[in-house]
Amino acid sequence: MDTGSRVVARLPTGIAGPARLTTNSEVATMTYLQTKLALPIPKILDWKDTSSNPVGAEYVIQEHVDGVQLHDKWLEMNTHQHILCTKALSLMIKKMAALDFPAYGSLYFSDAPIEESNKISFGQGLDEKFCIGPHCSPIFWNQCPGEPELYGGSSPNCGPWDSLTSYCAGLVETGTSRLPRKEDTINPKRPYQGSIQDHIHLLKSSQEVMHKLIKDKRIQDAATPVLVHADFHKKNIYVSAEDPTVITGIIDWQSTSIEPAFLHKERTPDFASLPTAPQEDILGEEAQDTQIDRDKRDASICNQTFDVAMTALTPKMRPSRLLDPTLFRVFQYCYTTWTDSAVMIRQEMIELSARWKELELDGSCPYLPTEEELKRHKQDLEDFEVKQRLLFWLMDNMDTNSDGWVPNEDWEAALEANRAAYDLWIETARESEAEGELEVGKPDALWPFDAR
Repeated sequence: MDTGSRVVARLPTGIAGPARLTTNSEVATMTYLQTKLALPIPKILDWKDTSSNPVGAEYVIQEHVDGVQLHDKWLEMNTHQHILCTKALSLMIKKMAALDFPAYGSLYFSDAPIEESNKISFGQGLDEKFCIGPHCSPIFWNQCPGEPELYGGSSPNCGPWDSLTSYCAGLVETGTSRLPRKEDTINPKRPYQGSIQDHIHLLKSSQEVMHKLIKDKRIQDAATPVLVHADFHKKNIYVSAEDPTVITGIIDWQSTSIEPAFLHKERTPDFASLPTAPQEDILGEEAQDTQIDRDKRDASICNQTFDVAMTALTPKMRPSRLLDPTLFRVFQYCYTTWTDSAVMIRQEMIELSARWKELELDGSCPYLPTEEELKRHKQDLEDFEVKQRLLFWLMDNMDTNSDGWVPNEDWEAALEANRAAYDLWIETARESEAEGELEVGKPDALWPFDAR
């Protein structure tokens, strides 16, 4: 501003989520949390969830957060600072998870532009100003980046869901709605993508499996509705420039929704994640080893700190943290089969089927893969694991995430590094092709980012 003060003006893009609902839900969620908890959430100064205004678009104007992104400070911080920061952030999740909700979906103001039949009211007093409505994640509205063949139609069941049974039905209907209508409209497929019929079969099997799983008390206890920031990572966390253990702001609450606690079991924030692959550096060998050992030690300590906070100090998260992951992964992947590929959900179903008795589940698993299916899956899984190892290597060595995000100021350097890595990958793949170890044309399809 002319006075020197700063504010942040945010306008949603077409892939942010459903029109009006995305903005209304984000503002309602921030406002609700500010009325309930002492969290460093920016104050909303003005907002509109309709384009019928002088700006000509939906917008949110909020206070500018003091400090710097934790992403920019993390590598400068010592072990003690990492631990203190991880503890403070973990306790913020604990506060969010302590709030009670009667259903799954997204928070809105009670006068949001939603049909009354799709609103679930809760509480008295200030809580009457809010309601639970449809899940506003772009996944449920088929508006995710990189999926133009799906744009234009939402899932027939975006919620809200007042039971685990209705929630599972929503997942399957959403997964089905995300399948392209014709094979010839699909972008060049990954080797392990699977056909549309493969996905239809897996979604039907997922529905049958989930119908049995939700009868298990362990699943029921781990499915408590909880509200946790949808993208709780270092780029959305601001800290003091002088003392990075002081959290000054949490931004980007878009798509934050109320979901079963078990979905957060493996959503470990990047400040508490373990290294995914060996790192390389331009430092000398001895210095490099020392740095890598230090990074691994710090990551392990932060991961343990986060795990203790979630398991021992957060009652609603505890049952899910103690749950065998095999019991809930079908819930994680069934509604994104087309994005994640058939191999991911199939692998989880195969493992669940094989361990059904070991996991002390009643009856028999509804999903029983054939020998032919297992043989085909073995090759698909090999291709998938190659791509995952490549992705993790790129994430660690380029300091990015699975979406390929990098700060604006690092973009040119990251793009150059990505091109160099791609050239090296293709050269290595050609040598493998010459030796008969890799099919022609497959290496490019396995590259995880759009940029080449």
